Amino acid sequence: MKITSATIYPLSIPLIEPMKMSREMVVDAKTVLLCLSDEEGRTGWGEASVAPLMTGETLASLVGSIQYLVEQAKSWDWVEPKEFARDFAKILYGNASAKSCFEMALLDLFTQKQSLPLWRYLRQTNNLPDIENSTPIPLLRMLGGSFDKELADAKSFRSLGFRHWKIKIGSLSLKEDLQRVEILSNLLEGDVVSVDANGAMSLSDAIQFCESKEASKLAFAEQLIAADLSIEDFVLLKKRSPIPIGLDESIHGEPEIEEFIKAKALDGASLKLIKTGGVLPAFKAAQILLDKHLQMNLACKVAETSLSGAATASIGFAIGNVPWGFSMSNQYLQFDICDQPLVAKQGHLDASQLSANGIGVIPNTDRVKSAIAKGHTVIQC
Repeated sequence: MKITSATIYPLSIPLIEPMKMSREMVVDAKTVLLCLSDEEGRTGWGEASVAPLMTGETLASLVGSIQYLVEQAKSWDWVEPKEFARDFAKILYGNASAKSCFEMALLDLFTQKQSLPLWRYLRQTNNLPDIENSTPIPLLRMLGGSFDKELADAKSFRSLGFRHWKIKIGSLSLKEDLQRVEILSNLLEGDVVSVDANGAMSLSDAIQFCESKEASKLAFAEQLIAADLSIEDFVLLKKRSPIPIGLDESIHGEPEIEEFIKAKALDGASLKLIKTGGVLPAFKAAQILLDKHLQMNLACKVAETSLSGAATASIGFAIGNVPWGFSMSNQYLQFDICDQPLVAKQGHLDASQLSANGIGVIPNTDRVKSAIAKGHTVIQC
């Protein structure tokens, strides 16, 4: 499979409302779309989002890395997806987000050529039995904003069938966060309720949080302390916490998963394509977690379109088990770039939405062009 042309789209799509994280306020989604064409006239799409505090990428750096990767890769013959990661490494060191974007577009082309939806290809290539349809994936809904809004959203989205939740903590005092968590946990009792501090807590505050009665009903606590702390700090937190400990910023792929498993420092992890370097590495990481009887959350960065959502969801449909839910973030965008965006049905995503060959969704090029980020242009390679 040869790449004959490529188009890079740097985008900025406003969120429905600003989202307050522990260390930043997100008002728009800065993400990059890549469209590849092959020698037989097919087009394949990839996406990767900006995450300065997670991957170190800005919009400019991500566009530059993708452009370099594409320009070098056009002379290659792309035959076997299992070799993609090794081949990428021959072209560009690191840069997991750019590689994820390119791999996604290549997989879209490859699975279209194979006349297979991506999630079915993942089952086939990993020797999993073929199934007619996969189990719907539970969608995880984030709660944020004013406390009154959090309460209203929890009630509203619960009535729509959502049963997995993430409460953002770390930007308020420990006392205030504990009060919020207790009230929301009681309101959503019986659901899978988690918190995420994005590494903003000190180790002492994290331990105090986990040991408190206010947090006792949580299903897990994600990335309470900073990723650059010592492994011993994570071990201590895990030992002291009666709540399962999940990691996000600390986990970029297999090496970190293996390290934290060996240290007995986690109960599960959040997998994002921009961290692992693509769908195939993320699938392998998910298999390791489940084989070790650990938990898993699949997630898109806030916020990615249905394109990245479909690629990420394909992992869940292929594996058939996402115990900590799927953070599908196109639901926070003012608009999606696909004519048929992924939508929640009773708080779940159904595999029937990804029945088409390839990734399963197709961006509307005119809509993509309308979302070009200020100061950036479409790049033809």
